Amino acid sequence: MSRERYQSCIEACNTCAAICRVAASYMSRDSRYAMDLCRLCADVCQACGAECARHPQAHCQACAQACRHCADECRRMATASEMAKA
Repeated sequence: MSRERYQSCIEACNTCAAICRVAASYMSRDSRYAMDLCRLCADVCQACGAECARHPQAHCQACAQACRHCADECRRMATASEMAKA
């Protein structure tokens, strides 16, 4: 597996991991910006999942599935938070 062939996947995974850490940190302290980060996290996870899904390796497919699940959960939390405020 050449690094060049998977460069965008590696970058997407690194970006995804970083935003997930930040979003989790903000959510754990109930920051007023937590849901904004949660929505951003959902978008980044969705993009990472799409990138990983392009590759046939089992670990890439597992990553894609985990990213899609994380994106769904982040959207669910952000929506629930918005509904609670209404």
